[in-house]
Amino acid sequence: LGGHLDVCKKCGHETPAYNSCRNRHCPKCQSLVQARWLEQRRQRLIPTKYFHVVFTLPQELRTLARKNPKRMYDLLLASAARTLLDFGRSRLHAELGVTSVLHTWTRDLRFHPHVHCIVTAGGLDNDGHWVPARSRFLFPVKAMAIVFRGKLLEGLAQLHQGHKLTLPDHCADQAKFADLRSRLYQKPWVVYAKQPFGGPDQVFSYLGRYTHRVGLSNRRLVSFDGHDVCFRTKHGKTTTIPAVEFIRRFLLHALPSHFVKIRHLGLVAAANVNTKLDTARRCLLAPGHDDLPQVPPAQSPPSWRDLFLALTGIDLHVCPVCGARAMDRRTLPSPVPGFGGLDTS
Repeated sequence: LGGHLDVCKKCGHETPAYNSCRNRHCPKCQSLVQARWLEQRRQRLIPTKYFHVVFTLPQELRTLARKNPKRMYDLLLASAARTLLDFGRSRLHAELGVTSVLHTWTRDLRFHPHVHCIVTAGGLDNDGHWVPARSRFLFPVKAMAIVFRGKLLEGLAQLHQGHKLTLPDHCADQAKFADLRSRLYQKPWVVYAKQPFGGPDQVFSYLGRYTHRVGLSNRRLVSFDGHDVCFRTKHGKTTTIPAVEFIRRFLLHALPSHFVKIRHLGLVAAANVNTKLDTARRCLLAPGHDDLPQVPPAQSPPSWRDLFLALTGIDLHVCPVCGARAMDRRTLPSPVPGFGGLDTS
C-alpha cells in the first residue's frame, strides 16, 4: 500500500513507514479511527447517567449465525435495541437513547455473539420533558430477557418463512426448525445489566475500549514456535493452540462486507441528534438537574500526529536518535529492499 520516509533534517536519520491497511479487522490499524470516532461521539453525550446492558445469542443459534452472519447479526442487534426502546416506552413512557455494539468473541477467540448496549438513564416523553430512570437499575433483566427472546425468535420465524436462511443439519427441515424454536422458548435467555456509569466521562472511556476492538490485539500475542500460537486470555492466563486453529478462530470474527456493527437508536439516532437529543440536553441543563454529571466540553478535531501522541506518547516530530524536533516526511524511494511494491502495469 506504499509508504513514506521520515528524515531528520538535523542528523539525517531515516525511518521508513508503510501505510496502514485500514482494514477494520486489523489489530493495528484501528486506534486513530477509534480516537476520531470518539471525538465525534462527544457531541451526542448528554448530562445524565448511562446504563450498560448486554444481550447474548443462545448457544443453540450460533451455528445458524455462522451460516447466516449478516441476517443473524442484524436480527440480534435489532432485537436488543427494540427490547430497550419498548421498555422505555412502556415503563417510562419516554424514548431512550441507545448505542449498540456487536461483539462475536470470547477472550480465547471462540464464537460468542453478543451485543453491548449503552443506554441513557431516562428518556424524552411526548411533551418534551425528561423522564429519569431508577438510579440503581434500568429495567428488570428477567423481564428484558423474556421480551428479547420473543422478539428474536419471532424475527427468526419470519426469516425462515421467507426462505432467507441457510439451515444447518440439526434444523434443516420444518419439524426440526419448529422443535428448535420450541426448545429455545423454554430456556431462559441471558441479559446482563452492569452497574450504571457514573457519567459521560465513564461512557467516553468505555466506548474507547469496546467500539473498534477486534477479537485479538497484538499485545496479547505471547509466542509462536512454528506450530503453536500462545496468547493471553484473562486474569493473567494464556492459551496455546495450533496455528491453523488460531487463524480459524480469528477469522470467525470477520464481519460481512459493509456490515455496520455500531448502531445508534432512539434519541441518539442520526435523525434525532439535532431535534430530540437537543431537547433532552436542554431539559437536563435546566434548573433542578444540578446533581447530574456534566458532559466534558467538545474539542476541535486534532491532527493524526496529535492523536498518535495522545495514544502512544510518541511525538513523530521528534527524531528518535538526536532528539531534535526536525523530522520531515518525504516520498518513499522505490524500490525499497525487502518491500515488494504492487505491479501497476
